[in-house]
Amino acid sequence: MSVALVTGSGGLIGSEAARHFAGLGLDVVGIDNDMRRYFFGEDGSTAWSLDRLAGELGRSYTHHAVDIRDRDALEQVFKKYGSDIAVVIHSAAQPSHDWAAKEPYTDFDVNAGGTLNVLENTRRHAIDAPFIHCSTNKVYGDRPNTLPLIELETRYELPEDHPWYDGITEDMSIDESLHSIFGASKVASDVMVQEYGRYFDMKTACFRGGTLTGPAHSAAELHGFLAYLMRCVMEGRTYNLFGYKGKMVRDAIHSRDVLTAFEAFFREPRSAQVYNLGGGRHSNTSHIEAFRIAEEITGRVAKINYVEQARTGDHQWYVSSMARFEEHYPNWKITYDVPMILREIYEANVDKWVPKA
Repeated sequence: MSVALVTGSGGLIGSEAARHFAGLGLDVVGIDNDMRRYFFGEDGSTAWSLDRLAGELGRSYTHHAVDIRDRDALEQVFKKYGSDIAVVIHSAAQPSHDWAAKEPYTDFDVNAGGTLNVLENTRRHAIDAPFIHCSTNKVYGDRPNTLPLIELETRYELPEDHPWYDGITEDMSIDESLHSIFGASKVASDVMVQEYGRYFDMKTACFRGGTLTGPAHSAAELHGFLAYLMRCVMEGRTYNLFGYKGKMVRDAIHSRDVLTAFEAFFREPRSAQVYNLGGGRHSNTSHIEAFRIAEEITGRVAKINYVEQARTGDHQWYVSSMARFEEHYPNWKITYDVPMILREIYEANVDKWVPKA
């Protein structure tokens, strides 16, 4: 038996990972206790996703409602499967800046302590399994906001002659910048994953994601930019738009493109790798541009409440460079762009989010 162990298996990336690796013929062991409900209320709950996952995958999926902070319970799962574990995909996390500031202990215990628990159990019970960690571009703090941006009609942009015009590389410093409490806990987990790769010679990779998105997102205001934006337009909700005139830029990568990247690493793993992960120049948008696309798709007018004050540490412009990953895995290609992503989110949720006439 070859097992893919997935933490956060009800979330966007975790559920996509479960489907993807089950499709490769692996048995999937999912770990998820629906803490998104605690973080974000009913909008953020992954219960619906877990139910659908169990129905789709049947006997190839086994679920454990374990909290990754619970070392004893987590160890029992790892002991049960042991060396049958062929890959670990760690996507469980507290993912919100704003929420982290309300409960710093919980945020750090989940993101940093939880990651250490998963890492150490992998080392003890499945040391040869590649360890794929869902990190974040927030490990760079607000350093991207020091870039010499220029203001255009619908977005901020870098000059074309800037070294990072095609995307920010992994060379950007993580030091001497404002990270937010969330960003700091993710730095701790990111560095620990690297350290286990170097110190214990494990096959580890930190994927520093930009906007990871897709129709499986449990869209909530504090986490899930494109899915929540589309949900607001479809439901007629008011979207609170924070700062930068709505011209802040994000690159977006579909969860399926994320998983083909994970598969590439799984098949040819390396030790202690760090990769930026996003849509790059192929798939990026400002908030203003995303609203226009959503309005075209839905035929509905967005309701926007503009708040002058930007969120603390929020990136004004972020586009990922995938150059390092593409050098290591030249057969990987991105397939989705922002309009395709938003249309798929719409089509997957039209029966759920569009008010009945």
